[in-house]
Amino acid sequence: MITADPRAVLTGAHFIDGDHACTEGCIAAGARFAAGYPITPSTEIVERFAERAPEIGGRFIQMEDELASSIAILGAVWAGAKAFTVTSGPGFSLMMEHLGLAVMTETPCVFVDVQRGGPSTGLPTLPAQGDMMQARWGSHGDYEIIALSPSSPQECFDLAIRAFNLSEEFRVPVLLMMDEAVGHMTEKVVIPPADQILLYPRRYTKRPPSEYWPYEFGEDLVPEMVRAGMGYRFHITGLTHDERGYPAMSAEAQNKLVRRLKEKILRAKDRIITLETEALEEADVVVVAYGITARVAQRAIELARKEGIRVGKIRLITIWPFPDEFLRHVAMRIRAFVVPELNLGQIIREVERASCGFCRVLGVPHAGGTVHRPEEILEVIEEAAR
Repeated sequence: MITADPRAVLTGAHFIDGDHACTEGCIAAGARFAAGYPITPSTEIVERFAERAPEIGGRFIQMEDELASSIAILGAVWAGAKAFTVTSGPGFSLMMEHLGLAVMTETPCVFVDVQRGGPSTGLPTLPAQGDMMQARWGSHGDYEIIALSPSSPQECFDLAIRAFNLSEEFRVPVLLMMDEAVGHMTEKVVIPPADQILLYPRRYTKRPPSEYWPYEFGEDLVPEMVRAGMGYRFHITGLTHDERGYPAMSAEAQNKLVRRLKEKILRAKDRIITLETEALEEADVVVVAYGITARVAQRAIELARKEGIRVGKIRLITIWPFPDEFLRHVAMRIRAFVVPELNLGQIIREVERASCGFCRVLGVPHAGGTVHRPEEILEVIEEAAR
């Protein structure tokens, strides 16, 4: 591990919103290139980056659309930069092709999605959590993805750094799934000194050009990288390829490559997954929530406990990979899961799958535009406890 650049880290306590905190996290993580297209409610992230970029030797390019933005960051990575792009629902849909390209070419980068109401252009200025399944399955083919969900401006900072670290360690695109409420929420954010911010360095090869293949991998299944200008000849393609990076059009090559792309994440799943749990041992009912909804659900949990209901909490910080094994063990000893979401039912499907019928799973769907009232969640907790 290495530490952050002290010249770029705004150390201390700040009163800022989640979008700006995300920017500072990206900068602290070493990001020096961003490409994006203005879209509410994410624009403030790149506005701040554009303002800060000249101070840190970075560069922001406003592209003509989200397609251009998502391919520009891949090029920047292969030129040696840490790079990210920022969008919301409609733009996220347009970026799916290049998300898949980043998976296939094993390009480390970060996609930030500040979710708003949909479908289509929907509710540009109002919150939702409707992109959660798209984050997992938006591109075509078989692959694994890492997606994180902050519930506060502080976590927007912290998880931006973690997103970059995970992207570099596993050579994958990582998704930071914010929502409008968290993005526009202003709270105290503490930025630690640079020497306390640990960063995973890019996995550049030490092999000479004559011995290097761009997709030859070791025990952890992650290949070493090079960048343009290092004196190496390499070929990067979205086609099924062999260890040399050359197209390999066979079922055997496809099977070997795709299984490795999945396995390099799945074998580290327990280390990647982060949860916040509370009072699970004595719980009859457990609330599973993420993002802004987890904060609203906390009040409902407190109200339920005052009624004598034994309620636990699981806050999903890592959404993908999904903590199915953990939830399955919890399901075996409780009556019900309650899953509030700002959508009409997405992550609840994963909770149902993970629980394997051991307990009931009750949703608290909300189409977006506003957050839940705690009383709505409380009613379902009460139903689950009967």
